[in-house]
Amino acid sequence: MRETVTLTGMVLLSAPSGDYDRRLVLLTRERGKITAFSHGARKQGNPLMAASRPFCFGNFSLYEGRNAYNLQSAQITNYFDGLSTDMEAACYGSYFLETAAYFAQENLDGTELLKLLYQSLRALLRPALPNRLVRRIFELKSMVINGEYTQDPPVPVSDSCHYAWEYVICSPSESLYKFCLKEEVLKEFESVVEKSRRYFVRHEFRSLEILETLTA
Repeated sequence: MRETVTLTGMVLLSAPSGDYDRRLVLLTRERGKITAFSHGARKQGNPLMAASRPFCFGNFSLYEGRNAYNLQSAQITNYFDGLSTDMEAACYGSYFLETAAYFAQENLDGTELLKLLYQSLRALLRPALPNRLVRRIFELKSMVINGEYTQDPPVPVSDSCHYAWEYVICSPSESLYKFCLKEEVLKEFESVVEKSRRYFVRHEFRSLEILETLTA
């Protein structure tokens, strides 16, 4: 019998494979980004169906195949169901998943990026926090985790904006979403994070195109 491993993670991508299966990309704490097949997950009533959707977070029991993992069972602790009733938040969430898939690497510890992703999705479900702010905090912190960022904003900014930048860089993911900004400072923060993102992240995200069309 093949040995199974249990990994803590989140489903970043779920795509049909064959007639009844799903191909999953997961971000895991222990092994970074992995590919796993969820056999029979497209069959009605299959116990793996619910755990094979994007945003599912929990413990995944898998065994290693020749080129990928195979999902055996899962204990999901958060489905982030609230995103399914809020189209804008769901679009932001999809962008976060795609970004995490871009930054994550195979066979490397994924703890910090997974923490950031989890806390950022939770923040999208908090009405008191503007989604625009959540997005920019997530973008800046993901660049920090990836090691590509500047200690100070790329252009001179107000003291409030500079403090927000420093706070995001220095704070753990669990403490990131504990502040709001006035509209003029938020616009300033958006501008400098976007400038950095375009410099350090040379990639076009399909989900971001959809998000920007929706929020234009």
